[in-house]
Amino acid sequence: MGLAAMAAFPAGAETVKVGVILTYSGRDAALGEQIDRAINLYVKTHSASLPAGVNVELVRRDDTGPNPDVAKRLAQELILREKVQMLTGGQWTPNATAVAALSKEAKIPFVVMTAGGSAVTEQSPYVIRTGWTLWQTSYPLGQWAAKQGMKKAYTVVSDFAPGHDGETAFIKGFSENGGEVVGSVRIPLKTSDYLPYLQKVKEANPETVYVFNPGGPQATAFMKAFDDIGLTRSKVKIIGPGDITSDDELPNMGKAALGVTTLLQYSPSGDRPENKEFVAAWKKEYGEASVPTFFAVAGWDGMKAVFDAIISQKGKMDADKTIAFLSNWSNPKSPRGPIKIDPATRDIVQNQYIRRVEDVGGKLVNIEIETIPQVSDPWKAMKK
Repeated sequence: MGLAAMAAFPAGAETVKVGVILTYSGRDAALGEQIDRAINLYVKTHSASLPAGVNVELVRRDDTGPNPDVAKRLAQELILREKVQMLTGGQWTPNATAVAALSKEAKIPFVVMTAGGSAVTEQSPYVIRTGWTLWQTSYPLGQWAAKQGMKKAYTVVSDFAPGHDGETAFIKGFSENGGEVVGSVRIPLKTSDYLPYLQKVKEANPETVYVFNPGGPQATAFMKAFDDIGLTRSKVKIIGPGDITSDDELPNMGKAALGVTTLLQYSPSGDRPENKEFVAAWKKEYGEASVPTFFAVAGWDGMKAVFDAIISQKGKMDADKTIAFLSNWSNPKSPRGPIKIDPATRDIVQNQYIRRVEDVGGKLVNIEIETIPQVSDPWKAMKK
């Protein structure tokens, strides 16, 4: 897109250029829009916090979806032509992995806002993540499901790195606690007909189905396919990371989503003062019907990390000082609860919430019913 947005405009200012790579077009543009809206809202409401005479210039680029070659080319352009001092976005794991390799070569700090594949932060010492990992949601969910008395499970995931992580993590957590996985299926990202894959699940007749997809419109397509084949009306329990009941998509899912249980670091219904303020500001800016999702919160916190790094250096950016600051960054008052970056892994540590879709006043809502406090990435912990 190549559009630049200025956070402030004082004369003779020190300008910090930040490259933003997100999906602004195509089937998954709704996810990129959530992140971008959060970035814009943070800039609008926090520009006054920047040191006097310091601007932030956001230079946006559209990766069009999970296209690592495109993302790498855009990152090269931002680094070499636009001379950005930081990179952010990182919506997709394959794209973030490609950009991370460049951040290492160019020594450009990269704040990954989403991209749930665990290995992303290991690609470069200049990467931190403010989103989540699939291990962070799926391993504890496997443990929880087994402890709830679920004995047999089937896994259904989108066929790319986060899906593979989620599948492996859930199976490990579930089986270590006495559960048995009776089957697994991986569905290509570009698939639109899910019924042949789900027929295998129906035939296996498990007690529970662990599901992962990237969220957004794909989440609704998955849920409608489960409903079409009759699984949502059966005794089979549908569980998964919170992507599968993305809050902005719940109205499109209808009653098929009722009772679905997920694990995630955020729900807009969360009863935290900071969350209520965030949701109110979001609705004021984007309309009462608009709902901020976990993608939005990751973008909001990612932009706070960027601003905090700039403030810490008064706009005179040094890459090594920036990444040293970010590697120890924290935000005790995030809308999702207290968060921090683990300096050993440069990955996020945060609460995870067991959530259940309920009808509240005629609207479907992810209600937080249990908290698992301060979860780090289990995959990295197991490697130690």
